[in-house]
Amino acid sequence: MYKAVIPARHASTRLPGKPLLDIAGKPMVVRVAEQAMKSGADEVLVATDHPDIESICKAHGLQVLMTRGDWPTGTDRIAEVAHLKGWSDDTVVVNVQGDEPLIDPKLIDLVANALLTGQHDIATCGHAIDNWEEFKNPNVVKIAMREDGDALYFSRAPIPYPRDAYGEQSWPVSAPEGQLGIRHIGLYAYRTRFLKKYQTLPPAPVELLESLEQLRALANGFRIKVCMIQDAPLPGVDTAQDLEKVRSLFGSC
Repeated sequence: MYKAVIPARHASTRLPGKPLLDIAGKPMVVRVAEQAMKSGADEVLVATDHPDIESICKAHGLQVLMTRGDWPTGTDRIAEVAHLKGWSDDTVVVNVQGDEPLIDPKLIDLVANALLTGQHDIATCGHAIDNWEEFKNPNVVKIAMREDGDALYFSRAPIPYPRDAYGEQSWPVSAPEGQLGIRHIGLYAYRTRFLKKYQTLPPAPVELLESLEQLRALANGFRIKVCMIQDAPLPGVDTAQDLEKVRSLFGSC
């Protein structure tokens, strides 16, 4: 069994109050929690820094915890939850992003089971990139892989860099058919012992340069298991355009 925690921060540069935005008659954070409750998690809770989000969650019968408002990352907020709940070091916790109202519950189970059945402290997932525009897009985080299926590095840059093919924008000879790189999907499972350690580590230089918090773990010797999936998951909500797209998908159900 494992826990699922949904960090829900009220402040957002592009969409203030994002967790409370309506999607087909329910706030986004409620939609996310409903998906998480379809997974195998034995406990699902929302971790927030805002009383309005706390009130909405309670009104919908969701378990919710108020956390500090100054955490720089969702991982830090989840670490506080693990402390407040008194979870043991071996407890597996999945970070379910609060802006993923269409997240597949099977995907949550996938990353959790990677830890429940293995020795890693962190697991995440990815899928093949099959076009140049996505590969070059800095908003698409890429993974360079180890031979054993763990992450070697994460970057906003196109990695691994196909030196001899990039200028011609053609597939590199050495790349598997239909795959140029691997797109990182920002879903994580952690053991509580990692969360405790994470909060004691200063940000790594590469983390600050790339603005990717998972690089702190790699820079400090932690191994990250990457669970590969066949297809891209349904979209999350980062912008107003994303919100309208997700609303239309709910409306078509």
